[in-house]
Amino acid sequence: MRRELYVLLLSAALLLLGAPAAQAAENGEWAVYPAAARLGERPYYFLTADPGATLRDEVTVANKTAAPLTFRLYGADAYNTERDGGFAVRTLKEEQTGAGAWITPARTTVTVPPRSAVTVPFTLTVPADADPGDHPGALVALDERITPGGGGAVAMGVQRAVAARVYLKVSGPAVPALAVEDVTLEQDRPLVPGTRDATTLVTYTLHNRGNVTLSPKVVLAAEGLFGRTLLDRELDRLPSELLPRQRIRLTERWTGSPQLDRGEVTLTATAEGVRESAAVSFLALPWQAAGVLLLAAAGGLAGWRIRGRRARRGH
Repeated sequence: MRRELYVLLLSAALLLLGAPAAQAAENGEWAVYPAAARLGERPYYFLTADPGATLRDEVTVANKTAAPLTFRLYGADAYNTERDGGFAVRTLKEEQTGAGAWITPARTTVTVPPRSAVTVPFTLTVPADADPGDHPGALVALDERITPGGGGAVAMGVQRAVAARVYLKVSGPAVPALAVEDVTLEQDRPLVPGTRDATTLVTYTLHNRGNVTLSPKVVLAAEGLFGRTLLDRELDRLPSELLPRQRIRLTERWTGSPQLDRGEVTLTATAEGVRESAAVSFLALPWQAAGVLLLAAAGGLAGWRIRGRRARRGH
C-alpha cells in the first residue's frame, strides 16, 4: 500500500548563515517582516522585556505572486543546525519551549490577496520565571499548500515556510560562556612517506554554555617535537551566531600534517568576554615504522612470556 509522507522543508530564509543583514526574510513568492516598516528596513525584531512582561507588535506577510496564498502563522524557537551551525527554527509540530511558546498571533491563519500584504498583531508574553538572557525565535508564515514530490513506494511532499527572526533579550545578568569539547583527530597518511600529503581531520564541538548569543572565533594550532610550530590559523567555517545552550559539531581538514612527528593540536575559541581552549596529543608515524614497532612489541611480549614459562619450570 502506498503511503503519503509529507516532509516539512523550511525555505532558505529559515536556515540563514551569518549575522542579521539588512534584508527581510523572503523566498521570491512571499516575505515576512515587522510591520510599520518598508520591506528590508526592519528585517528582524530586536526586543527587550522583563520577566512577566507582555510585548505587543505586528507582523506583515506580503504575497508577491498573482494568486492568493494562505499561511499558518506561529511562533518558533530558534536553534543552530547540526550540519553547519546555521540559524534555523522549529517546525509547527515540534514543541516550543522559549520565545516560540511565548508568541501568540491574533490570527493563526491568514489569506493574503495577490500582490498584497496583510498585517497581523501578536503578543509576546514572557513568563515570570523566564531565565535572563537571549531567547531567539521567529514568526513563521507556513504555506498551507503541499507540493507533490516524486513517485515511488513513498510519495513525498514539500511544505515551505518563511520566518522573521525574533531576537528577544530577557532582562537580568548576562553570562557569556563558551567551551571547546570532544576534540578528535583522524589521520590519513600515505603508505610510502613523501608520495602524497598527509591529512588530518580535526573534529570538535563548540558549546555555548551561557545565556547570550556569541560570535565565536576559533584558532587551530599544532606543535611538534621540541615545540616546533606546525600550524597556526584562524578558521573561517564558523557560525556567526552561536545561540545560547547550543552545541555544534565542526570538522576542519589539516592538509600537509606531519608524517613523522609527535605533538599536540590545540583549538582556542574566543568570543566577547570569553576564551577557552582544548588540546589533544598526536603521534604520526609512517606505516612501515608503525609496523616495525608493532612487530617489535609483539616479539618482546612473546619473549617475556617464554622467559616466564621457563622461570616457572625451573622452580
